[in-house]
Amino acid sequence: MMQRMYQVYHIRIANPLQTCVIIISQFLLIIGIKMVFKLIALAFLFGLTAAWLPETDKQLSSSDGKNLFSTSNGKIRGVNMGNHFVFEPWIAEDVWSDMGCKGQESEFDCVSSIGQDAANSAFQKHWESWISKADIHEIQSYGLNTIRIPVGYWMKEDLVYASEHFPQGGFDYLERLCGWASDAGLYIIIDFHGLPGAQTPENAFTGQYVSNASFYQDYQYDRAVEFLGWMTTKIHQSKKFRNVGMLELVNEPVQETGKANSMRSKYYPDAFKTIRAIEKNLNIKKRDYLHIQVMNEAWGSGNPNEFIDDLYYTAYDGHIYLKWAGIETKEAYLNTSCSNLLDNLSPTIVGEWSLSVADETGWNSDWDPALNTDFYKRWFAAQVTTYEKRLGWVFWTWKAQLGDYRWSYKDAVFAGVIPTDLNSVFDMRVCEQI
Repeated sequence: MMQRMYQVYHIRIANPLQTCVIIISQFLLIIGIKMVFKLIALAFLFGLTAAWLPETDKQLSSSDGKNLFSTSNGKIRGVNMGNHFVFEPWIAEDVWSDMGCKGQESEFDCVSSIGQDAANSAFQKHWESWISKADIHEIQSYGLNTIRIPVGYWMKEDLVYASEHFPQGGFDYLERLCGWASDAGLYIIIDFHGLPGAQTPENAFTGQYVSNASFYQDYQYDRAVEFLGWMTTKIHQSKKFRNVGMLELVNEPVQETGKANSMRSKYYPDAFKTIRAIEKNLNIKKRDYLHIQVMNEAWGSGNPNEFIDDLYYTAYDGHIYLKWAGIETKEAYLNTSCSNLLDNLSPTIVGEWSLSVADETGWNSDWDPALNTDFYKRWFAAQVTTYEKRLGWVFWTWKAQLGDYRWSYKDAVFAGVIPTDLNSVFDMRVCEQI
């Protein structure tokens, strides 16, 4: 095409100088057209980007220049900051008791019992000590690159009704933690773990242990959306939040499609629109938008995409706890973990999982963690192998007071069950041997 255009102009123009000028002009025009098409193609490809990939969308590095994703091929490898801002008493009963909360089911119950001032003091001491800067450095040293931070709506204190009782002062500690993590080069997911009215009954992870989940009402959705809008603004306006790339709309809603229908048809679309509107008003470039995360369809609350018009930078969360799957043998645990346990929604992060097995057999000689480290090493490898076929994983949880490494990443590393060289689990080829 280029050669044929040159010949046409060469024949028609007699003046050599004029010929030269036109030839150069046409050459530049052709080059320009090719560049335009190339740019259009690139823009098209980037517009189709459906997954958050640290090495593609954003380069993260620690304050000393270390890229934690360079060894993971861009995969998420993380731990949950369980029990820091949303306390679950079973994870750390001694700490709970020392705070004056012994016998109480949740944060709401504890604050109601000991009073606001005493609770504020007790929880601030907890926030000072449960996750420290040293923990963040240890997490980084273990080859991890991500933390997921569960938070409750009561962190935005003006959302809390007079009839509701929660500790106050948590936001400053969240900002501090995110600053530490950003300095360490860790990617951060903020997980909306405790929602107004409680999204799940009889579970302390909602912040209140209630018999009925009353989140599924329009006025509660409005409160939750207000929280998300506030958090979005905070994330984009503070340097300490610079590595927060994902905001999850709700952790583990009810596994009832009918009851969760209004959550998907009203709360999800409203939350998406609010987050994106705030980002536009703040003049955030589209490539710097937060990824908005929802539980995947396999969780059991219905298709999360059904009522959402714009899925740009949407991500999905899958939770896999095989201890409740009725599995009875070690071979079955390995076989199941090596199978595809997730739906087809992408990108999916397995945001919670553990090494815990069925309660009724978990401490007999066949399953005792002290006597079966080889099995737990292999099961860890099997799960990581499968989860990294997707976007990656976040273990539940970083630390606990259970004397059981199956729920504590920190303790599992100390026990030699989890390696600090995470790439070494692929050398075990566990799923190829089954």
